[in-house]
Amino acid sequence: MAWTWRFEAADGTEVAPAVEPEEFTTQGDAESWIGEVWKELLDGGAERVTLFEDTSEIYQMSLSAAAEA
Repeated sequence: MAWTWRFEAADGTEVAPAVEPEEFTTQGDAESWIGEVWKELLDGGAERVTLFEDTSEIYQMSLSAAAEA
């Protein structure tokens, strides 16, 4: 089982991340990583991220909403 992130611009198009992710073995590892680098990703043009478990979409999250919190 692999956990991965997809990075998207505000219009929903996929963008290359400013920080290169790895393939994570647990959801917790993937979420910890995004928590550490979300600001760099946002500054690099990713407005939204989607978490996948293998090919199943788990959830989407706005990085700009995190900046407002």
